[in-house]
Amino acid sequence: MSLTPPSSVIDSPCVRNCCLSDDDICLGCGRSLQEITQWGNATTADKIKILQLSAERKHLIMLRQQG
Repeated sequence: MSLTPPSSVIDSPCVRNCCLSDDDICLGCGRSLQEITQWGNATTADKIKILQLSAERKHLIMLRQQG
């Protein structure tokens, strides 16, 4: 029995504030350009990993903005 929801249930983290950094990381959602383009075909496990990585990146972006 799986504890993760079906792939279609995991919403995209897109916040409609798309602006890519010099490293091709979206400053709105924290995903890399590659992760953004792969989202529609990603498995549930892939989406969970992308969400974890994007949350870490968003935290780092916030820390950098605070100086």
